[in-house]
Amino acid sequence: MLKFFRNIRKQFIEEKKISNYLLYAVGEIVLVVIGILIALAIDNANELSIKKEKEQIYLMGLKDEFQTSKLKLQELMRVNRASYEAAKDIVHLMDQEENPPEKQLSKLFIDAFASDIFFNPNNSLLFEMINSGSLKDITNDTLRIRLTNWVATIDDIANQEKFLGEQRTNIVDWFRTEGHSIRTILENTGMSAQLGIQKQQKPISNLSSLKSVDFENNILLFIITSQSTTEHYTVLMEGLDNILKLLEAEIEP
Repeated sequence: MLKFFRNIRKQFIEEKKISNYLLYAVGEIVLVVIGILIALAIDNANELSIKKEKEQIYLMGLKDEFQTSKLKLQELMRVNRASYEAAKDIVHLMDQEENPPEKQLSKLFIDAFASDIFFNPNNSLLFEMINSGSLKDITNDTLRIRLTNWVATIDDIANQEKFLGEQRTNIVDWFRTEGHSIRTILENTGMSAQLGIQKQQKPISNLSSLKSVDFENNILLFIITSQSTTEHYTVLMEGLDNILKLLEAEIEP
C-alpha cells in the first residue's frame, strides 16, 4: 500500500513538473511574440517617420518650384498682354486716315512682335519624382492627381504657344519682303545703336504696311491667338494657385 502511494506521489510530481514546464514554455513564447510585436511596431513607427520626413522634403521642394513658376507665369502674362495691346494699337492706326510717325509704328512693332512667349516652369523635382515613382510618397490624393495633371496642362500650353509663335513669325516674315525694312524698325527704336549698326543713308518706310489687307489679316490672327493664349494662362494660373494651396496645407509648421 505504501508503495502504491509513493507511485501516485511520484506521478503527481512528474505531472506537476510537466505542467510547470508547459506553463514556462508558453510564457516564453508569449514573451517572444510580444517582443516581436513591439519590434514590428517600432520598425513601422520608424518607417512611417522616415516616409513622413521624406514627404515633407518633397512638399517643400515642390512649393519652391511652383512659387518660382508662378513668378515666371506672372511675368509671361504681362509680356503677352503688352504684346496683345501693341498689336491692337497697330490695327487702330490702320483705321486712321493720316499715317502715324514712323518712330511710333516701329515702337509698336517691337512691343508687339519682338518677344517670344514660352512658359518654362521649374519642374525638375516634379519630373524626378514622376520618373522615379516617388510621386506615390505624396499621401494627399487630390494633390497627387493635380501634380500629375499639371504635366498634361503644360503640354497643352506649349501647343498653344507654338501656334502663337507661328502667327508672330508670319508677321515678322512680312518685313523680310521687298519694300519693307527691319533696319528701319531697329533705327527708330534705338536698337541699331546698341548693336553697332550704322544708320541707313536712305531709310525705307514701313508705313505702307498699314494699307495692306494681308498685313492686317496677319495681325488680327495674331491678336486672336494672343487672346486665346491669355485665357490658357489664366486657367494655368488657377491650377498653379490650387497646387500651392494644397502644398501649404500639407507642409507641417
